[in-house]
Amino acid sequence: MQTPGEFVSGQVRSVREKVDQLAGSVAETVAAEAQSVSAVRSQVGEYIREQRSAARVSLRELARTAGVSNPYLSQVERGLRKPSAEILAAIARGLKISAESLYEQAGILDRRAGNPDTLAAIRSDDQLSERHKAVLLELYETYVREHAAVRERTAPDTTGAPPGTPEDAVQDRTPGAGPAPAPSKESA
Repeated sequence: MQTPGEFVSGQVRSVREKVDQLAGSVAETVAAEAQSVSAVRSQVGEYIREQRSAARVSLRELARTAGVSNPYLSQVERGLRKPSAEILAAIARGLKISAESLYEQAGILDRRAGNPDTLAAIRSDDQLSERHKAVLLELYETYVREHAAVRERTAPDTTGAPPGTPEDAVQDRTPGAGPAPAPSKESA
């Protein structure tokens, strides 16, 4: 027979084990998320540095036009700071690029469908206004999705059935089992 003190000690031990187990799981999840956030920070920082170099703009000049301090912008480029959406928009204005491209790099917006080089070419064309770039990107993404849908619909048939055969008439066919039953008028 267990005494009340032994019972309580057993329950406390059991709860501690469960808490330790959950704490370990939470710590692993937090560490994985921290790595993910760090990767996104360095990715957006590298992208900003590449765009700044391509535009031949100094760090100091970009910091001034974006309205942020030179050390802060340096930390963003090195992945030590995570800029807000407003800061990203200011940096984009300073670089004369689409804020959307920085938002995608930072993980704020989902990436657009299509070839990244084509997307970058549209965004970097200084002959286009931001509105024109947005319209072109939207049209391009629509065409890419439509093309993918057509390609999916016209993919080669791997069932071996004649074109136009309903799927339910094909599913139980085995080689040498004879012809598939003709579809009834009700299913047509």
